[in-house]
This record gives sequence, C-alpha cells and structure tokens, in this order.
Amino acid sequence: MTAFRSLRWLAPLLAAALLIVPAARAQTKGELRIGFQKGASLLVLQKAQGSIEKKVAPLGFGVKWVEFPAGPQLLEGLNVGAVDFGFVGEAPPIFAQAAGAKFYYIGHDPAAPLAEAIVVRKDSPIKSVAELKGKKIALNKGSNVHYLLVRLLEKNGLKLADVTPVYLPPADARAAFESKNVDAWVIWDPYTAAAEKQVGARILADGTGGVANNYQFYLGERGFVEKNPQVIRAVFEDSVEKGKWVKANLRQAAEIIAPLQGLPVEVTEASLRRYEFNVQPLTDAVIAQQQQIADTFTALKLIPKAIPVKEASWKAGQ
Repeated sequence: MTAFRSLRWLAPLLAAALLIVPAARAQTKGELRIGFQKGASLLVLQKAQGSIEKKVAPLGFGVKWVEFPAGPQLLEGLNVGAVDFGFVGEAPPIFAQAAGAKFYYIGHDPAAPLAEAIVVRKDSPIKSVAELKGKKIALNKGSNVHYLLVRLLEKNGLKLADVTPVYLPPADARAAFESKNVDAWVIWDPYTAAAEKQVGARILADGTGGVANNYQFYLGERGFVEKNPQVIRAVFEDSVEKGKWVKANLRQAAEIIAPLQGLPVEVTEASLRRYEFNVQPLTDAVIAQQQQIADTFTALKLIPKAIPVKEASWKAGQ
C-alpha cells in the first residue's frame, strides 16, 4: 500500500502524456518521399541541411529520402509508387510518360548546356564527333545525355545506328571508360567534372551552340500532387531559396555537397558552375522543347508511341 501511494504522483503525468501523444500524432498528416541522385547537387544540399523538412513540418509532413543511380531509375520508382517527388533531366520524364507513368512536371531549372558532354580519354585519337562512327559509346539509357548524343550525331552527319551505344549507369560507365572497353562516354556533371579532373578525360562536345538545352525538371507523382499541392509549393519555395544561396556561395556549397557525393571539393565546385539553380514554373517554350525531344524519340522508335507533354504539366494554382 505504501508503495502504491508513493507512485500516486505519477498518475497526473501519465494522464497528461496520454493526451499529448495522440495530439502529436494528429499533427503528422503524411510523408513526402523524395527520390534523389547524388549528382543532383541542390537536392543533396537540401537533404544535408534538412531545409525541406523544416518547410513541410508545419504542414504535418515528414520527409523520407530515397537514392537512385540516375533519372530513369528514379522515374521507375515514382511510377511504382516508391517516391512522390524527384529531380531529373530532360529525357527520363519522356520515357516515363510513354510508359504510362502518372506524374506532373512541377518546375524546371534554367538551361545548362555546359553540364552534359561527350568525353574521350586524354590519349584518344578521336578529335571530333564525326570520328565516333563505328565506335562504342557508353551512356545511361533514357537519360538526358541520350538526347544529347542523338543531337550531336545528327549535327555531324551521323545517326544513332552509326555508333554502338553501350547502356550503363554512371559508375559502370566510368569503369568501362577507364578500362578502354568503350571509346567515349556521354555523361552529365558532376561525373563529367570528375572524369576531367581525376582521369584527364577530354570534352569532345557539349550541349552548347543550340544542340541541347539540358533543362532539369522537378516532378511529382500525380496523385500526391493533387492531394497535397501545399507540400509541393513548400518544396518549390525551398528550392528557390537554396538555389539562390548556392549561386552566391559556390565554394561553401561545394564544401558541404562534395563529401556527400564522394568527390573532391574542386570537382563539385566545377560542376556547380555549369548549372543554374533558379527553379521556375514551366513555360510554353519549355514544354515545346520537351515535346521536340519526345517527337525525336518517337521518330527514332526509342519510345513506343507519341506523347503529349503538355498533359503532364502542373500549374501552381491548380
């Protein structure tokens, strides 16, 4: 009896705790699952600083981060319901839409034609894109560089059938490149900068000169976006803020991002200089550019049917 009385003081605290726990749970409405790639520097920074978590917490959402090796795999994850939001290049959404994936283009970063390129080894005798005829070229199938390769070949009087594409994700492609199992590698930053600075790779051609804009897109799973537009707007707002900070603080940003990418700071900084971080809503001009890429892939039979890109665009006010 004495022992029981000595514990009576706990009763009010236990009662209060039982009231507090359900209230705390009620504040959590859901979870935002973000697909990211280590090469997507801005998202890597946002993940490191927990800035998106801070933006969506007042809305009752937590954040789960899911890593993918490249854009096509990320879109596959979005298509099967493994993630709600992601950031990819131009081509992956086109392949995904053609495969029936349900998503919206949320926004895009400005063109970054310097941030993707065909590279060859420093001792390669290849001096021009025209000399790639009959050569083996590594690339990630369905990624932004897939379109870059098509356009560069076209510009130099070649077709995709004139070369031998070797479809590999970035890590495997670099291994094949270094071991001379392929003659060239079509890749994006920061992998381009890493190949330049670490193994002396030489840029043969990039997206400049009107070859490829290399827009970067923010995408959301259609059902999630329609149910939670306020969460999407919060992420958009955070990306605008962080993008401005990165451009104003390149070295500091590189020092944060580089260890997470497993790269030297100077490599990440060189990569950051080739991108523009200023997320914007989609415009008719950007949609038209995406449609041009989709039509090119349709003509090459890289996708099974023509797709209307505009149907996948999301208006922030909807």
